[in-house]
Amino acid sequence: MNRFQTHPRALGLLLAALAMAGLALLAARSNAAGNEAAPAGVKPALTVTLTQARVSVLPLKLSANGNVVAWQEAIIGAEVNGLRVQELNAGIGDQVQKGQLLATFAAEGVQADVALARAALMEATAAATDAAANAVRARAVQSSGALSAQQIDQLLTAELMAKARVASAQAQLDTQQLRLSHTRLLAPDSGIVSARSASVGAVVGAGVEMFRLIRQGRLEWRAEVTATELGRIKAGTPVLMTAPDGTQARGRVRMVAPTVDAQTRNGLIYVDILPGQFPAGPPQGKLAPSGGSPVREALSKSGVATSVGAFKPGMFARGEFELGSNSAMSVLQTALVVRDGFNYVFRVGADKHVVQVKVQTGRMLGDQVEILSGIKPEDKLVATGGGFLSDGDLVRVVEAAAPPAKPASK
Repeated sequence: MNRFQTHPRALGLLLAALAMAGLALLAARSNAAGNEAAPAGVKPALTVTLTQARVSVLPLKLSANGNVVAWQEAIIGAEVNGLRVQELNAGIGDQVQKGQLLATFAAEGVQADVALARAALMEATAAATDAAANAVRARAVQSSGALSAQQIDQLLTAELMAKARVASAQAQLDTQQLRLSHTRLLAPDSGIVSARSASVGAVVGAGVEMFRLIRQGRLEWRAEVTATELGRIKAGTPVLMTAPDGTQARGRVRMVAPTVDAQTRNGLIYVDILPGQFPAGPPQGKLAPSGGSPVREALSKSGVATSVGAFKPGMFARGEFELGSNSAMSVLQTALVVRDGFNYVFRVGADKHVVQVKVQTGRMLGDQVEILSGIKPEDKLVATGGGFLSDGDLVRVVEAAAPPAKPASK
């Protein structure tokens, strides 16, 4: 006979208590996954996820500011004096070819001078013909004694003087014909007209500016770089430039200035803006169709940019020189905390307490920030929310949520 009898009700209560204890243990393990038991009475200050620094290849870039200017600007003026402008055939923004007619002057007066010079040449030619005939006859009777030596010399000298008068008359005619050709003002090179100061009916003097031409339509960006960084840039270095409206264009360093400004201690970098290489920005930043213009097509094939789209002479632009790449350690930008003008990260220890660590930052690329010193790649860092923590706080670590799966494409 058993001395102890188990009451059915007591047995049920015992089984229920054991089940509740098991559920509580499972819940505690789920909430404290990856965490050691916290000291009694201490609550975590924050629930955080962890991140680590990673070593990756980051691009080396140098930022600078500067102005967009014309590669070369030709000043076109009148070559004759005192003529009236009769017609203007080009305006601001027009694309012209070398030798294209830009303007014409009233040529009536010059044409009259040409006719007068031609008549003077004909008269001198006739006189030279007569003097040559007399010289021939003088040479024929020179040995007979029919003419004195003085007379023969006079006839031979007259022949030479007549030839000189013909040459002088010819030179006068050439001068007047040159003046007549200058009544047609031609473009000295292909390019884009950037200014026009002439007006129809005006009487201009020789050398007065009438047009200003961007030679070959080429633009360049002149960036200012400090003397300490000037040596890092070489000819041929690729550049990415950004206009004020956000349009971007590619460029290439053409030349590094041989001198540095004594006042600012900055040097100039001359960058050719390349056409048809606009990686981002509004469509108008690209070379638009020329409408059949052979000038635009020739300039585009030459490997230089024209003043179209967002980049125009006189504009301010910023750019980045692409100097290559190197290996660097970086962390998520959200892991950084800025306090008192310094950058910090929070390193999580084995006891789940955080340590505030001062770091030195470098370049930024997307959501990554280069870390120059302060931490090691194996350190576990607080990914987000560091601004709510203090040095020594206890945290609860949870796994980062996995990104949502993309729906399968049908």
